[in-house]
Order: sequence, then C-alpha cells, then structure tokens
Amino acid sequence: MEEEKKQSTPTIDIGLLVKKLYERRRLFFFKVWPITFVLACLYIVCIPRYYTSEAKLAPEMGSSGGVGMLGSIASSFGFNLGDMESSDAINPMLYPDLMEDNGFVTSLFPIRVRTADDEIETDYYTYLTTCQKAPWWSNVKRSVFKAIGSLLPSSDEDDDNATKGGNGKHSPYWLTKKEEGTAEVVRGSIRISMNEKTGTIGIQTQAQDPLVAKILADSVQAHLQQFITDYRTNKARIDVEHYEQLANEARRDYDSICSVYTHFTESNMNIVLARYQTAKENLEKDMQMKYTTYTSMMAQLETAKAKLQERIPAFTQLKGASVPLRPAGPKRMLFVIFMMILVTAVTAVVILRKDLTKTITH
Repeated sequence: MEEEKKQSTPTIDIGLLVKKLYERRRLFFFKVWPITFVLACLYIVCIPRYYTSEAKLAPEMGSSGGVGMLGSIASSFGFNLGDMESSDAINPMLYPDLMEDNGFVTSLFPIRVRTADDEIETDYYTYLTTCQKAPWWSNVKRSVFKAIGSLLPSSDEDDDNATKGGNGKHSPYWLTKKEEGTAEVVRGSIRISMNEKTGTIGIQTQAQDPLVAKILADSVQAHLQQFITDYRTNKARIDVEHYEQLANEARRDYDSICSVYTHFTESNMNIVLARYQTAKENLEKDMQMKYTTYTSMMAQLETAKAKLQERIPAFTQLKGASVPLRPAGPKRMLFVIFMMILVTAVTAVVILRKDLTKTITH
C-alpha cells in the first residue's frame, strides 16, 4: 500500500525544468528582460516623485488627577485609562477622524504654499488643481474627457457654489465635483494618527515638492491645535461672553442710576423736606444695589476668564516638520526589479505549463 501511494504521488523533476528554462535563455536575455526593463523604466519615470514630512506633538489632556498614577501604571501594560481621566466629550483618539470632515479639510484650502525653487507661491487649493505634475497618459485622458464634456450640455452642478444655501456664502458641506475631488486628494495627502499609549499626535503630509510638504505639516499642526483649543474652551468662552454681557448691562444700569442721583441732588440742593430726604435715600439704596450687582458680575467675569485660561491646553512639540532631502517615492529601482521578477515568473510558467499540467494531472 505504501508503495502504491508513493507511485501515485506526483513528483516534479526540478532539474528537468531548469534545463528547459536554460534552453530558452535567449528568450529571456534578448526579448523578455530587455523589453520589460525598458517598459518598466518608461512607466516609472513618468510617475511624479513625492516627498513626505512629519511632525509630532503632545497635547495637554483634560484630567481630574484622580487616576493619574493608575493610568501611568496601566499604560506600561498596554492599557489606556485616558477615558476615565478626561472630561472631554470627544475622545482624543477621534482627532484623526477630523480628516473625514469637509469643514476641516476645506479650511486647509487657503494655506499659502511655496515651492523649494521659489517658482510657485499660491494657495494650497490652486497648487493642487493647477500646479501638480501628472503622467502623460493622465493628461491625455483628461483632454479626451474635456473634449467630450464640451460636446455635452453644461450642468449646473459644476458651477461655482458661492451662493449655495441661499445665504451667499460658500458651504464646505456642499461642494462642486472639482472641489470634492480636491478634498479627496487632500485626505490622501495628510495623515493624522494618535498613539494610544503615549497620547502623542503624529502628522504626516505628502506633496510633490519638499517645501510644500513641510509647510503643509506646519499648517495642519496649527489647524489641529486651534481645533483642540476651540473645542476645549468652547463652554468657558460661552461663559465669558455671558458674564461680559451681564457685566455690561449692570454697568449701564449703575451709570444710569448715578446720572439720576446726580441730577436729583443738584436740582434739590437747598431743599430740606422729608419727602426729598426719603427720595434721596431711596436713590442711594438703589445706586448701592446696582453697584453691588455690577461688582458681583465683574467678579463672576474675572472668574470665568480665569477658567477660560485654565482650559486652554498646552502643546509640546516633540518633532518639528522638516524639509525632506530625498523623495519618499515612488521607489523606481524596486519597481523595476519587481517587474523583472514578475515577468520572469510569468514567462517561466508559460514555458513550463505543459510539464506542470502533466505533473498535476498524474
């Protein structure tokens, strides 16, 4: 039985296969490899190179201080107790999801960028839409689609949406096709990550120019810091505005009663009637009450301002964005080598397909 199993088991003669491939070596040396090398080089050279820049910062987390030591011990074992410490409604782990919001993405459009050779200086939206390099076949495809589109009736959806929404303002949540496509390019060029253990925020940007990549990383970092600051201080700012309004109203009431008291006193300087004295005392009491209310509102306002200052988070920059010296991709040599290996494998399978088929069927 064991002999029958051995006889039924298919075997591959590696030496025979190598011999057959060696006999077809001229095919590889003079056709497959030269053609593959040339085509791979022509293709990868047309792909524009891109650069990446990276920045890291550590934001101050909202903490009650009750589980600080426990959180540090848990983090050493890979657990995160930040949710227990933070009083924020938005978990810091959700900050990377900001790139899914059109409002945050479109706020990056007006960023001023400049290329390393100083030939281009414009806003980021214009840079993406008019200053990007592309493979020649992309330009051909774009020209063909443009020619076809010129023959078709224009659509109102492609018009500028500066008046969409009925209020004459541009809405980041009602974009044209061109703007939506540009927003997707921005999302693909910017990556925000959050380290659960250390609580640090990483920002990685990609651009076809090294200086643009650096400027973009700095700008995204500034926008992210502003977003976190606005979120963390939102309620405190509302409180400050509220107490400012109350303090202003109390000041107007106090000034008004002071004016009435002054006018009443000056108009009745030589009068000693009891009725005059009673009216004067009532005005003085009313003025004192208004003054007490005003000073109380001012004290509340100063307290609210102190809370606002306390809520403003501090940021520590762990790694500043730098201008990259070398492109991050595409890896041209690796691509050519990969294509050579791939085509060699496919050609070998085609040459040996009969022998492999026989081995499998038997």
